[in-house]
Amino acid sequence: MTADERRQQLSEVLARRGFADLSLLATELDVSESTVRRDLTQLEEEGLVRRTHGGAVFVSDRFSALNYAARESAAVAEKVAIGRATAALIEDGETILLDGGTTTFQVARHLLTRSLQVVTNSLPIANLLSSATNIELILVGGYIYPRTGVALGPLTRQALASLNVGKAIVGLAGVTEEGLYNANVLMAEAEQQMVQSADEVIVTVDHDKFGRRALARLGGWDMVDRLVTDDGLDPAWCDRVKGFDVELIVAPVAATPGGKG
Repeated sequence: MTADERRQQLSEVLARRGFADLSLLATELDVSESTVRRDLTQLEEEGLVRRTHGGAVFVSDRFSALNYAARESAAVAEKVAIGRATAALIEDGETILLDGGTTTFQVARHLLTRSLQVVTNSLPIANLLSSATNIELILVGGYIYPRTGVALGPLTRQALASLNVGKAIVGLAGVTEEGLYNANVLMAEAEQQMVQSADEVIVTVDHDKFGRRALARLGGWDMVDRLVTDDGLDPAWCDRVKGFDVELIVAPVAATPGGKG
């Protein structure tokens, strides 16, 4: 594998995950961490990634150049579209809470130039927003889940319980008629507290998650005020969501860089 091929693969891994630490990247590419550091330096100079303490986050809009990542990622173009549409629902000067996850990371990317107060339990999101001087950033601590860089556990829930935000933007792993799900029990517990700490709850979820359950149930549809998804959602599900008295926002993927068509 040439250096260019290795950096391309590194970009694809980060595009899929949004954030990854050095050890994971070294394992994925079967190279040393020092090699990964050199490659990340090059990718940062190209504007594809931003290095963080112990890893990197993917910050580029150039998803169309990553054909493999577009195939293997969990709906990259859809998440970009959802991120843009969700950011449009947020007014300057608001206090918002951003859940950890790849879809909410896309929301954060579209808020970089906005004037906001942002609370998050996500290290990737915090690293992304930390250089935005117009954003007042509050990072909630706790046990850091190593695969995603998200703070979870009792310390996280305690901190969230002490806060109040105008809007909480929450990601999911599954949506059914019975309710909302996440694949991680600790994440679901943190999200339940986020819902309680917010005046309005916006759920961000791509169409592929509908009709699927996951390990932990957050709760029912009564906790959701708005749901933002992409235009791949089945029309029957559009009707169901509206029937739950939830405002539905459908983001056109064709309008995003690297989107459909």
